[in-house]
Amino acid sequence: MEKQATAGPGPRVTILMGVRNGAVHLEEQLDSFARQSHADWRLVASDDGSTDGSGGIIEAFARGQPPGRVELIAGPGRGHAANYLHMLRRLPEGGSDWLAFSDQDDVWLPERLAMGVAALRDLPGPALYCSRTLICSETLGDQRLSPPRPRPPGFRNALVQNIAAGNTILLNPAGARLLATAARRIEATVVHDWLAYQVITGAGGRVVHDDRPSLLYRQHGRNAIGANDGLQARLRRMRMLMDGTMRGWTDVNLAALDAIRDLLAKEERALAEAFAALRHEPGPLRRLRLFRRLRPYRQSRGSTLALWWGVLAGRV
Repeated sequence: MEKQATAGPGPRVTILMGVRNGAVHLEEQLDSFARQSHADWRLVASDDGSTDGSGGIIEAFARGQPPGRVELIAGPGRGHAANYLHMLRRLPEGGSDWLAFSDQDDVWLPERLAMGVAALRDLPGPALYCSRTLICSETLGDQRLSPPRPRPPGFRNALVQNIAAGNTILLNPAGARLLATAARRIEATVVHDWLAYQVITGAGGRVVHDDRPSLLYRQHGRNAIGANDGLQARLRRMRMLMDGTMRGWTDVNLAALDAIRDLLAKEERALAEAFAALRHEPGPLRRLRLFRRLRPYRQSRGSTLALWWGVLAGRV
């Protein structure tokens, strides 16, 4: 593994990485941290019960880094989303670090952290950076750019779609403190990145989506989520809409937002409450009318049409 010398000028970024049986690709990801042009970072890796030596790989990496730069902790053993909530809840209250999320099997481009810091450095209040990725095969070949996000990020989008790929997220200190506070209050989340998108936009914060890729997003049979592009992904999303999976996700998200309603901006809190209420309207046409007034949206025309069908059928 490559050895990182000394941390460069701040701000310091804390990287949270959930780990479970990631030994096959973990060294490449760790080495990509060491190659970051923004060198002031620390890593918290939460091993959620690996049996393949992942913990040993992280410990070996830590020995080649400055003391205290890498912390290996035990995860709660309740899956991907719970592991990231576990790490968020451990962050110190009132912390001043920036915050990044990482998967265990990607490869960060050298400017991954620097791009996010540059985008958010002058923004006041809570802010989140995310970007496109280079989707690739397990051997990092067949690279293609992830789908664009033509519509602006915002809470009306976050209610019904996540555009913030967790492996690309960077939060400024205000955003990190806000998300950690939310994590301590909620019982569960669908995925940590969607929670971050909803919390930051719900509190009136800023989201910057970069059209440039910041990492290689490796695809293989063991991805926790996987790339959300292509025909198979669209068919999978339609099945989840039809079988009630999406409605269950909305239940979890709205319960989380209700638990932090005092942290939300006035308009966004009212929007979340109205969205929650319309889902219990018995009349399909009335649901559509109410939904039209609220104006939630997804990024593509096809997924927006599917969303409207879901509202009509009571599956959202």
